[in-house]
Amino acid sequence: MQQKNTLTVLKFGGTSVGSPERIKRIALEITRRSALGEDLVVVVSAMGKSTDLLVQLAHDITPTPCKKEMDLLLSTGEQVSIALLSMAIKDLGFSSVALTGAQAGIKTDALHSKARIEEIDTSRILKHLSKKHIVVVAGFQGISAEGDITTLGRGGSDTTAVSLAAILKCPVEIFTDVDGVYTTDPRVYAKAKKLKEISYDEMLELASLGASIMETRAIEIGHKYSVPMTIALNTFDVEGTIVKELDDTMEKKVVTGMTLTDNCLMVSIAMIPYTSKNVSQLFATIAKEHIIVDMISQTAPYNNTVNLSFTTYKEDRLALEEILRAFKQEHNSIDYYLDDQLVKLSVVGIGMVSQSGVASRLFSLLSDHDIKFYQVTTSEISISYTIHSSDKMKAIQTIADDFEL
Repeated sequence: MQQKNTLTVLKFGGTSVGSPERIKRIALEITRRSALGEDLVVVVSAMGKSTDLLVQLAHDITPTPCKKEMDLLLSTGEQVSIALLSMAIKDLGFSSVALTGAQAGIKTDALHSKARIEEIDTSRILKHLSKKHIVVVAGFQGISAEGDITTLGRGGSDTTAVSLAAILKCPVEIFTDVDGVYTTDPRVYAKAKKLKEISYDEMLELASLGASIMETRAIEIGHKYSVPMTIALNTFDVEGTIVKELDDTMEKKVVTGMTLTDNCLMVSIAMIPYTSKNVSQLFATIAKEHIIVDMISQTAPYNNTVNLSFTTYKEDRLALEEILRAFKQEHNSIDYYLDDQLVKLSVVGIGMVSQSGVASRLFSLLSDHDIKFYQVTTSEISISYTIHSSDKMKAIQTIADDFEL
């Protein structure tokens, strides 16, 4: 059999390493590929729900754990995974080394819990690869210039894997508990179709609009550095979805996929005194709390006031309520309301760039089926609505059927 002489980054999520049996299964696949001549860097997440257990442990100690110590605590989850996987690989007779994020040369800024990678020193990884070691790296973590352990936030292991692939100039394969990217969530819509390939732009749009398959930062890095990416099932027996540069065939289908986000909180603020400074100060305060804002809409000034709405995540509700109480103390005229009974539904397709009438078709579908929407935003390749959660299934069924998703 002809041997390969390629370098590949493999990434395995928490369910993939959720038990000793699953770790042993992954080790078998890794060593099979190593035996064929592949050089492998393997990035892993923490086992199963271990991160959730660590978070709970911290909150059993204090309701407000320090973010620096939280990073130190949460990073241990991935360290358990890399140690066990490296043991399993060695038990099969192959050379392996386990590296924490810091040992792998992943250097970040000092923003604990949401750190960003600034630089990767690959010298240690390359040294081990030159010795034909399988390198197992802890995802989700790095080290700051001050020498403190940091974590990369939601989906950080994806970011680790794609960043390593970018600097090592090789493909990355993301193994997860789904067998690829679907037109919509198959757990919600049973007739959803799996995509053989999808453009970086569409994948990024789907991820940013709520698809939980892959973290947006990871896709951005993959796109920026043209990293070949495959999203596949961790059982290794099903062909996955290739994420690639746009080609001419992709624009033939007007809508590629649809996402639904249940974790949606809509904030509505009425009677804001109309000055750009007031709105600017509000969003500056929100930004200081690292709250991500989406779907912003503002009315035209009337009687020197404006109304404003935006969406964010439900877990930011308490922080937003505190901000809004302070904002009301400054401006007595305002009134505000937070609604967590909504979902955000988005349709995505690179074909929207060259084909007209998608918005009209969607508005007609919602109207014909008596589905009310509260906000609508668009980009070049997507249209998003906030609708009441009670209309979720009807909206998914209606749009998926009409666009053959």
